[in-house]
Amino acid sequence: MSSSAGAMTTGTPTVLLVHGIRASSSMWRRQVDALRAAGVPAVAPDMPGHGSRAGEPFTVDGALATIEEVARRVAAPVVVAGMSMGGYLALHWAAHTRRRPAAVLAASCSTQPQGLPLWAYRRLARAIGRLPDAGAGLSDALARRFLPADALADVLAGGTNVGVMDHVLAGMAGVDTLADLRAIEAPVWLVNGRWDHFRGHERRFLRQCADGRLVVVPGATHLVSLVRPVAFNRVLLDLVEEVRAGGGGRDGVRTGGGGRDGVSAGAGAGPAAARTA
Repeated sequence: MSSSAGAMTTGTPTVLLVHGIRASSSMWRRQVDALRAAGVPAVAPDMPGHGSRAGEPFTVDGALATIEEVARRVAAPVVVAGMSMGGYLALHWAAHTRRRPAAVLAASCSTQPQGLPLWAYRRLARAIGRLPDAGAGLSDALARRFLPADALADVLAGGTNVGVMDHVLAGMAGVDTLADLRAIEAPVWLVNGRWDHFRGHERRFLRQCADGRLVVVPGATHLVSLVRPVAFNRVLLDLVEEVRAGGGGRDGVRTGGGGRDGVSAGAGAGPAAARTA
């Protein structure tokens, strides 16, 4: 893959999957299976403080170093895809790496974490962390309440770590996702569940993209890849196909309709076009 800003990428990419907060790489098992069944290589590392690395302290720099190390080992073009914390990290890495990704899929991360909401979230995380079991029981109960059985098994396979939450939130407070989006020249797909509470700034986020698309998955919540895996996998594979074909920018913006199999999409060709959405 060329590192030049205007290069067009073709060929089958490797998809690098970045997991969400408290979870681990095991949350991506159905995405990995779908990608490999389609002949697309996939890799899903654990971030610091999560999964097999639960004993390590989480830092944003450590997470970026993990993504960078994995990307450097891949000879093919890289599509980086992340959900929630992983989406923010994927965008942050894509904005700062010298190895330009072929494309970015950022799911469930279309709100700039800042101000009072972030402060309240951190207070809640600290309160949960002071529970006798450090919040493990509450975390498991919520997962069992909101996740289908298969998704629950995927998440629990790698373990969950509630104690890492405050460290993650503190680190992410220093990340300017709007600036990251403006710095990324590769295609960026913002993918959100219809009922995701983290999609409040999605139109604003879309306007920052040089080559952006917004995809909303009906019926899905914040954990879009877990609760609607088939629809999410279609979106991911569609992005891979565009990279394979060397797809570039688009003219104008589409909103609503336009999607298939329960997925609605809007596309834009940079800030000027996205403002019409």
